[in-house]
Amino acid sequence: MSNRSRFFNSSNPFLTEDSFAKSAQQESSFPISERRTADPAFMTVSGAVNKSIIMGLILIATAFFAAFTMNPALMFVGLIGGIIALLVTYFNPKIAYITAPLYAAFEGLLLGTISMAYANIYEPGIVTNAVMLTMFALFVMLVLYRTGVLRATEKFRSIVMTATGAIAVMYLVNMGLSFFGMNIPYLHQMSPIGIIISLVIIAVAALNLILDFDQFEKGEQYQAPKYMEWVSALGLLVTLVWLYLEILRLLSMFSSRD
Repeated sequence: MSNRSRFFNSSNPFLTEDSFAKSAQQESSFPISERRTADPAFMTVSGAVNKSIIMGLILIATAFFAAFTMNPALMFVGLIGGIIALLVTYFNPKIAYITAPLYAAFEGLLLGTISMAYANIYEPGIVTNAVMLTMFALFVMLVLYRTGVLRATEKFRSIVMTATGAIAVMYLVNMGLSFFGMNIPYLHQMSPIGIIISLVIIAVAALNLILDFDQFEKGEQYQAPKYMEWVSALGLLVTLVWLYLEILRLLSMFSSRD
């Protein structure tokens, strides 16, 4: 594996070695040092950030729509539509300028419905607190990344990717057990062990943001195609959605009613 391709290892399926390195190879007619002046249509950090903001606004708009509509069917529309948008983007990233905004819209429907359900079951302020804590985590991780306190080294990547994979396996096992009326012990319980498990998952989700930030910079450094800005923004949004849901679940443990 080349040094360049190793930069693109990530636990996020949309910010992987294949997605970045292969896309960059498609634009390899110019040396890396000359690509910016030869053709402006390459990925930049500012471009990826702008796409992230656009997708965030779309998600917020559809989330408010779902929250005020309070139609449970929108949750399933958002879930299925979001999965389809993710899969299409994964297999055909060149049309991410279409599928990434669609993912944000569908995810907004999903999160808006879920958030209102939590607000109705638990205290109304739980959603606001979850949003604020998610944004706070994003800000802290960005500061830690920009100041160099946390860097996406090979060892850091390996640890975060392993932890993320273990969590994914745990969720899949728990999903399988749920069909038989069982769950992994403590995973969804208000207990010291359950809270620790939830905090560990939140920490791993937050650390994935460091990998996402790093991919923004590496995408620009190796001049990935312009459409990878949408792919990168989608990858970041996937991490933020995961983080938000985990924080919401943790807060619900503390807000549980007898």
